[in-house]
Amino acid sequence: MQLTQEQMDMLNGKYGDGTAIAMKIQVGIGESFGATRMVPITRAHVALSNQEADLWFAEKLLNAGAKCRIAPTVNPGFCLSYFKNAGMVSTENADLMQRTHNAYKNLGAVLSYNCTPYLGSNIPLFGEITAFSESSATPYINSVWGARSNREGANSALCAAITGFVPEYGLLLDENRKGDILVEVQADMKSDFEYQLLGYMGKKIGNGIPVFTGLPKRISPEALMNLGAQLNTSGAYAMYHIAGFTPEAPTLEVAFGGKEPLRRVVITNEELAEILEEISEPGNRKIDFAMFGCPHFSLNQVQEISKLVEGKTLKAEMWILTSSTTKEMAVRMGIDTIIERAGGHIVEDTCPDQPCWNHLNGKIGVTESPKCAYYPKRRGINFVVRNLKESVEAALTGEVR
Repeated sequence: MQLTQEQMDMLNGKYGDGTAIAMKIQVGIGESFGATRMVPITRAHVALSNQEADLWFAEKLLNAGAKCRIAPTVNPGFCLSYFKNAGMVSTENADLMQRTHNAYKNLGAVLSYNCTPYLGSNIPLFGEITAFSESSATPYINSVWGARSNREGANSALCAAITGFVPEYGLLLDENRKGDILVEVQADMKSDFEYQLLGYMGKKIGNGIPVFTGLPKRISPEALMNLGAQLNTSGAYAMYHIAGFTPEAPTLEVAFGGKEPLRRVVITNEELAEILEEISEPGNRKIDFAMFGCPHFSLNQVQEISKLVEGKTLKAEMWILTSSTTKEMAVRMGIDTIIERAGGHIVEDTCPDQPCWNHLNGKIGVTESPKCAYYPKRRGINFVVRNLKESVEAALTGEVR
């Protein structure tokens, strides 16, 4: 790679050992992908996991003197004050979350603890070069906003935030942003939920950049969030196009760069029904809880739940996971009060794949998110997947159809 003098100085330790480690990793990534140079970034998002390996790496860079040149937003762990005060987390796990907080704070990160920064706290402009990790974030900023980021890991995104540079390869280059799979959607996309199931068709879509046709002319931000999140639960996608909708796909010809697609895939109602049956625990049973917010719920989604539960009483626990900004708006607007009176809880800064949910081990929940159903399985928590209205009704009755 051809490095500038400033980049060489970083690599050689002029800016401290922590920056040198980060730059060494960045150069190694660039060489492995055949990059010829580094380019500056203007934004970053780090998908911290609040797990031992993540913390080890962050503390290693911090103890070596690293500081972020580009302050990144960060993913959630769990809301320490909420779960510690409620006695729902062990001392060991509380200490791990506190150390994670301290490490990223001292590195200079923006402590957003939110997995949907692209909807509020960290929105890039068209063409902006960034370093975003997080499975729903990377496809959203590439596809919907037209910004540029490769599929960074939490560690590589942190290194980019520290150095301010990324190697130039992959989706940072025009020629690699064109679609190569034509996905004809013949299913009825009646609500945001169908985009969850469409995204979970990754195994059928296969490797590449899909270009979707047959979708409605109006698609909500939440539906787009669902699509990207599930594409990266069922597969590995940094970008997609929607013909006539996303900014780099005004037409099919432009989306494919004037080339023919490598293959054509058709998605039907029957296939969406089949994938739902595949990813969900069987229905017609009692449920112990409902969980929403993977990715974090927007204010619109929280409002929808409040309308469904207003004046009613839940028979199962309900947990709604959001950003701190959404939680604050819910409090200001009285939405939080409506949900709390029904017996539900809006919790900020928290992910479903965290040790704060140990009390749900061995229980059956309901969710509208296949991603939410997927990750907690390793913690012994299983879900029935239904659309949002049906999931809320299950929490009200204690049973799911």
